[in-house]
Amino acid sequence: MAEGRLKIVVFGSFNAGKSSFIQALDPRSRHIEATSKESEGATTVAFDFGRLQVGDQAVYLFGTPGQERFEFVRQILSRGMDGAIIVVDATTGVDAMTRHLYGQLKALEVPLVFMANKCDRPGAEPDTIRRDMPGETVHPISAQNGENVRAALDAFVATLVAR
Repeated sequence: MAEGRLKIVVFGSFNAGKSSFIQALDPRSRHIEATSKESEGATTVAFDFGRLQVGDQAVYLFGTPGQERFEFVRQILSRGMDGAIIVVDATTGVDAMTRHLYGQLKALEVPLVFMANKCDRPGAEPDTIRRDMPGETVHPISAQNGENVRAALDAFVATLVAR
């Protein structure tokens, strides 16, 4: 970790809410997107970038695309990361892509945390994510309306600084 700076990479399945998470933290964040057959709108094809201050730390957030075909982008963005956030759609739960990302990050021994997103929607089950990922920290959030997003990030940054 560079003195006073943290690189945190945001991972998650397609449509989990990674871009919304970063935008909730930094409304001026940058987003590289394209239209997609998989969604009705645009989707991330390279990365998102946001920055903010958390206490004495300048935090740089890099959001990764959620489609399997962008594995190479995730590998590039992962270099030199101080921590990882896995965003999970709490209305659908932990899927195969989330398990794949989790396995890769555990192998890298990088500090990580889960953000159970979309907790403001009917059918959201953050406790299911806690059961599926025993021993891992799971923060219930809503990136769309900003609920608990900053508090969850602040708590994660505090764990990284304490290391």
